[in-house]
Amino acid sequence: MNNLIRRIDRTFCEKFGDLEGRLIIRSPGRVNLIGEHTDYNEGFVLPAAIDKAIVIVIAARGDNKCHLVAADLNDELECDLDALSKSGKGWPNYLMGVVDQFQKVGYTLSGLNCVFGGDIPIGAGMSSSAAIEAGLAFALNELFDLNVEKWELVRLSLNAENEFVGVQCGIMDQFINIFGKDKTAIKLDCRSLDFEYFPFKREDLDIVLCDTQVRRTLGTSEYNVRRRQCETGVKILQHFDANIKSLRDVSLNVLEDHRKEIDPVTYKRCHFVVCENERVVRACEDLQRVDYSSFGRRMFQSHKGLKEEYDVSIPELDLLVDIASTIEGVLGARMMGGGFGGCTINLVERHFVGEFKEKIRKTYNAQLGKDIKIYVSSITTGTTKVLEEEINV
Repeated sequence: MNNLIRRIDRTFCEKFGDLEGRLIIRSPGRVNLIGEHTDYNEGFVLPAAIDKAIVIVIAARGDNKCHLVAADLNDELECDLDALSKSGKGWPNYLMGVVDQFQKVGYTLSGLNCVFGGDIPIGAGMSSSAAIEAGLAFALNELFDLNVEKWELVRLSLNAENEFVGVQCGIMDQFINIFGKDKTAIKLDCRSLDFEYFPFKREDLDIVLCDTQVRRTLGTSEYNVRRRQCETGVKILQHFDANIKSLRDVSLNVLEDHRKEIDPVTYKRCHFVVCENERVVRACEDLQRVDYSSFGRRMFQSHKGLKEEYDVSIPELDLLVDIASTIEGVLGARMMGGGFGGCTINLVERHFVGEFKEKIRKTYNAQLGKDIKIYVSSITTGTTKVLEEEINV
């Protein structure tokens, strides 16, 4: 991480000079340990910040200009605070959207010079976009001494993605970016936005992400279909209990009692979500008991439901989970994210990570004729300011 910080800081200094007032911000990616497709059903998720990150180096200017530099893309854009508009390049929108949100709610900013880059894999489901947005929100708050509360930083960065970028994501990614803690997962209630920290205590476990490099071509359309199916199930169940507002309010007993009133496909979708919510609750209890074997079994159960009931997995993801289940030291594995591509998340005892990587690569290539990217990560803190003395450690 220090090499990354030094590289981005060096790029900033080469571009803008060694400015004393510059800030360096580290903004992490995230994983969701368990709790998939529960967010829009007002359920629970269990995300954690990881040690893959975006680094932002930023300094104020004396005018209204913003000079933005994407170090990894060797690209840049200049814009005016008074005339922010979407760029066809794509990447500047995540930054301009945050600046736009700060100004819309009345915060006074000056122009700025900003360089960013990182090691969060793009498109692998680790939320590089939220890391850019929430990282810049954190940076603007620090740079201009605005005293913005953490929840407001989350809201501003989420609104930037929803309104300026135009992606209707939920709140989890920006939330964990700001509120993440070292060696800790957070159970987030997606209805009330209450949250609770749960320690991830075992030092000998790594989180290993296996990227199929299959991108979600069906993701958006099928995501909307799943959402409608869940809403259909809720409407049917409301005839029997007016207190049901979402699948969050449905127990397995209630769902079973009215199974005949629900078409089989909708029933499968609802059954998965109800069970997945329960798995998140039980997984948190596992963490409290330091029972990572039970936690891992719930990850396998989650994948089985995502594959067989929610129908959002693909053969590549299924193969990776199947391979993982045969490797010593693997406690749990499942697909992570919306589905139809992306990564599996694996909980692996550190001593067996080398064997895990070798067997995954060899078997995956032998069966599908494809290579795979593997990332080993650990749980870390949310967005923070990097102190100068930390850079040279």
